Amino acid sequence: MSLESVRAFLTTNAPELSVTVTEKSSATVLLAAEALGVEPGQIAKTLSVRVGDRVVLVVTKGTARLDNKKARDALGGKPRMLGADEVVALTGHPVGGVCPFGLAMPLQVYCDVSLKEFAEVWPAAGSVNSSVQMSPARMAELTGASWVDVCQEPASVQEQAPAMG
Repeated sequence: MSLESVRAFLTTNAPELSVTVTEKSSATVLLAAEALGVEPGQIAKTLSVRVGDRVVLVVTKGTARLDNKKARDALGGKPRMLGADEVVALTGHPVGGVCPFGLAMPLQVYCDVSLKEFAEVWPAAGSVNSSVQMSPARMAELTGASWVDVCQEPASVQEQAPAMG
């Protein structure tokens, strides 16, 4: 799975898009922004969460954080982050490379409205040093995502939390 499954997904569903592989790690928002030469907000981080008995992916702009109340209201329950082993088992992608493409199993995808701030965003592409550039609308279209408002702006982006996981 992972990078190869993302490439296969894009070849079939979006042949106009290509994966960018960087020499540097893009496993966190700040590392990805540096490696790609873009703003941290343009990194589309994919969060793997459990809501009740279902697992969903929530894609947000890189500097946004889930707002518990908004997420509970929009997703129908309190979201809980998955552990790294569960993330790999359910998505097929390693933490730091999780994206809504080329998944190991079908998962419902939500895109946060924070992504609409940018004309182009960079979600991971199945590994800790790969990404793909696209518009937020194209990402939602390719993944069948529903648009939600589940984030808040952080006071600071200094943390080095995983970008896509």
